[in-house]
Amino acid sequence: MKLRDQMPELEGATTWYNSNPITKDELLGEKPTLIHFWSVSCGLCKEAMPNVNEFRDEYKDELNVIAVHMPRSEKDTDLDQVKEVAAEHDITQPIFVDNQHKLTDAFDNKYVPAYYVFDGTGKLRHFQAGGGGMKMLRKRVNRVLGKPVK
Repeated sequence: MKLRDQMPELEGATTWYNSNPITKDELLGEKPTLIHFWSVSCGLCKEAMPNVNEFRDEYKDELNVIAVHMPRSEKDTDLDQVKEVAAEHDITQPIFVDNQHKLTDAFDNKYVPAYYVFDGTGKLRHFQAGGGGMKMLRKRVNRVLGKPVK
């Protein structure tokens, strides 16, 4: 995806955890949306998860947060393992399990962890990949929220 591209439809989930299926239309409106890709076999994802959770909790009233589980191997498609790792790492936000890579392909995403920030109209405003960079993510989210950027 390129900056300013529209958010893809959230279709093709193997299953959803922590939520009923969510549509793109439900996310658009007043709140921006952070969609983050992760995988049970990704060490960096697990290391970054406390930061993502802190972020989720801090912005809970101002930001939609959706997790997308993107399997990197056949072994990663075990739904029980996804549920177990999500619980271990306190992933309480909605999780779109993408065993067929339908959403991954719609995003043209190749990385975990990866973070996509969409404004309230569904336009991509920021993308980053990798375990670090939460300061940059915070700056971009604050900019989309119209808050002062420190």
